[in-house]
Amino acid sequence: MAKRPTATASAPTPAVAPPMPWLQPQLQALLRQSGHALLLEGPSGLGQFELGLAWAQAVLCEAQPAADGAPLQPACGQCESCHAMAVHTHPDLLVLLPEALQLQWGWAAAPETEGDAKRKPSREIRVEAMRQMITFSQRTDARGRGKVVLVYPAENMNLVTANALLKTLEEPPGNTRFVLASQAAHRLLPTIRSRCHAWKMQWPDAEQVQQWLADSGAAAPQIEAALAAAGGRPQDAWALLQAGFDAQQWLALPGQLAQGRPGWLAETTPSQAIAVLQQICHDAMALVAGAAPRYFSRAALAACLPGWAVAGPQAEAVQAGAAAAQRQRAFERLGRWSAELLQAARTSEHPYAQELMLAALVEQARSALNLRA
Repeated sequence: MAKRPTATASAPTPAVAPPMPWLQPQLQALLRQSGHALLLEGPSGLGQFELGLAWAQAVLCEAQPAADGAPLQPACGQCESCHAMAVHTHPDLLVLLPEALQLQWGWAAAPETEGDAKRKPSREIRVEAMRQMITFSQRTDARGRGKVVLVYPAENMNLVTANALLKTLEEPPGNTRFVLASQAAHRLLPTIRSRCHAWKMQWPDAEQVQQWLADSGAAAPQIEAALAAAGGRPQDAWALLQAGFDAQQWLALPGQLAQGRPGWLAETTPSQAIAVLQQICHDAMALVAGAAPRYFSRAALAACLPGWAVAGPQAEAVQAGAAAAQRQRAFERLGRWSAELLQAARTSEHPYAQELMLAALVEQARSALNLRA
């Protein structure tokens, strides 16, 4: 199985994935909103960045109605402004991304110094980017439609960067509008959130997602397993399919871990492995509680959770037959594993020996699993 995409690269490159039809009605609604700052919030994989970019393109589109107060329409895609947007050269649009995403998505600027070229790309939106934003917001717009600043993921600002943005939001230049796209809006400063019009990203219906993912060329069973592995988030499922997702290997993993074998986790980084192990831990706790798993099928989990992974009336019988003390022991063991994974996640990017860290993670999984009802 190919490596699982990392947290900062979970969504596919915007130019590669097909247009997301569930964004169009949301764009229409957003274009009717007033105010100088928007906050698009929701979990990863729903299209926050693409919606923010479509909104910015509509605001800057030169084919908008000339009458004052006329509602904005989606961008025409044909004017000079739209063409400049398509090649990332619009002078009145500033997109602030972590350097890692800039490189992946083709929004990267040339390194300013030799030191910039040699250091590892940052996963935070650096304070230098905010200084660039302040300069950008203070100059005159080039094409007469105002200016737009798009920040994504907005939660990837450190405190210094966030405070620089807050100051600009508190005293916004008259011709500059802001759109913050976030996968974890709770991590933003409350004062930033309070100065934005919040828009909660809407989940598409299942049929719409299935049709969209079918454009990846994957078979229906692969799509179903990838969508479950991604927690129902369509963009994340698309990224898995593009990365070579193998449903059979995915579903075999819980049983392999219960036997102390890493399976395809041996091909991943510690941070990627931890994300998958947290999904298995979540599903194990759900089954012990009598709930449905989210990321893996019951059949896949039965290899490491014999008895707990049954469904329907049998599940009720298992819950009734399992002593309260037995369930409590299972929860305690899984709870310890969850805490170990959280601790490991805090240091997963440190330059440790990856093989040793992966071996320790697999041993923790083996110890925590093999729960019997």
